[in-house]
Amino acid sequence: MNDVNLKGKKVALIGGAGFIGHNLAMKLTRLGATVDIIDGLQVNNLGAFSNVYGDSSKSLYLHLINKRLSILREAGIPLHVIDARDYQILSRCLSDIQPDVVVQLAAIAHANRANKDPFSTFDHSFRTLENALDCARDRNRHFVYFSSSMVYGNFDGETADEDQRCEPMGIYGALKYGGEKLVIAYNQVFDLPYTIVRPSALYGERCVSRRVGQAFIENALRGKGLTVNGDGSDALDFTYIEDLVHGLVLAIGRDEAKNQTFNLTYGGARSLNQMIEIMREQFPGIEVTYHPRDKLMPERGTLSVEKAKRLLGYAPAYPLEKGFVNYINWYKQLAKDHPDFFAAEAEST
Repeated sequence: MNDVNLKGKKVALIGGAGFIGHNLAMKLTRLGATVDIIDGLQVNNLGAFSNVYGDSSKSLYLHLINKRLSILREAGIPLHVIDARDYQILSRCLSDIQPDVVVQLAAIAHANRANKDPFSTFDHSFRTLENALDCARDRNRHFVYFSSSMVYGNFDGETADEDQRCEPMGIYGALKYGGEKLVIAYNQVFDLPYTIVRPSALYGERCVSRRVGQAFIENALRGKGLTVNGDGSDALDFTYIEDLVHGLVLAIGRDEAKNQTFNLTYGGARSLNQMIEIMREQFPGIEVTYHPRDKLMPERGTLSVEKAKRLLGYAPAYPLEKGFVNYINWYKQLAKDHPDFFAAEAEST
C-alpha cells in the first residue's frame, strides 16, 4: 500500500478507543507516529455495555472492547479517559499532548440510534466536535473530521462524488453534514487546516455497532436466520476497516489532503443480496427473512474514490469477497475459541 512515513508526527484521536480509532492508532504507531487517545469509554464502549441487562451479546461485546484496550496497552499507546464534552478538561489534555493532528472520531455511530435519541446524539457528536475544534484552533493543528456517506441522502445517480449536493435524511446525516459545515467555518474564520472524510458501510474485526454484516454473521453463528429491511436490492459501498485506515493514514500524512473532502470507501457498491450470497456460501442452508424498508434510509450506491486516488494515492484492496470473508473467518475462529458467546442465545430461541 502507498502509505507515508509519519515518524515524529503527534496525533490525538478523540474517540480513539472505538472500532475505527484503535485500528487507526495501531497503524499510525507502526508508521512512526506518536499517538494519544482521548476517550470517555461511554459511547459504544465499556460504559455502554457494562450496565446493559438481558442482552445476549453483552459478554461478546465486552470481550471485543477489552481486547481493543489490551491491544492499545500492549502497544504502549496512552489512553486519556476523559469526557470530550467537558471543554476545560479536553483543552488541558490537548495542551499537554501538543498534537500536530487532531482526528475527531467521537460520535454516536449508528443512524437508527441517532434517530431514536436525538439529544444524546447531539451531545456526543456535535458538542464534542465544537469543543475539539475550539481546542485545536489555537495552534493551527490539522483537523481531520470523520463524517459519513449519509450526508448525501439519496444519491443523484448510481455514483456520488464529493461535489454532489448533500441532502441528508434524519438526525444522523443532518448532524454529520452540520459538522462538516462547522469544520469548514473554522477554516474560514481561523484558518484551521482540515480534512473531511466520508466512509460508507464499514465492517471489520472488533466492531460492536452491529452493522448489517456483523448482525448477519452473529445470527448465523447462533443458528438464527438473517433479517433484511427491504428486498435486498439496496446497494451499499461496503468498506473493510483495512481500506479505511489506509485512506485515513494518507489523509493525515499528505499535505494534499488539507482543506479537502474525500470519500474513503472501497469504491464499488454491492447489494445486500450479494452479501447474503457470500453468507450462504459460508453458512449453507441459512434462512433469510425480508421486512419493510426503513423510510429514513436513503437510496445509496457507489461513492467515487477517484479524488482520493488522484490526490492521495489511495488504493482500496478489499472487495466484499475478500474483506467480508476475512471478517467471517475471524468470527468463526472467535466462536471456536469462545463458544459461550454464541451458545446462550441459540439455547434461548
